[in-house]
Amino acid sequence: MDLDIRRAVLHNLSGNNKQQLQDTVVDAIQDGQEKMLPGLGVLFEVLWNKSDNTFRDQMLTRLEQGV
Repeated sequence: MDLDIRRAVLHNLSGNNKQQLQDTVVDAIQDGQEKMLPGLGVLFEVLWNKSDNTFRDQMLTRLEQGV
């Protein structure tokens, strides 16, 4: 079975507004289930790809401080 997680996550979130996206992220983090990690990874990938180098550096600094 070929499961395209990226496509599925993007399809499921397509058309969501900011509040819906925030709710999705917060729910996934608060729920703490590992099955949510691939979806969060897809969202991080979108964020990374849409960010300039300055914002990427800020994200990396926060990640460095958090791990």
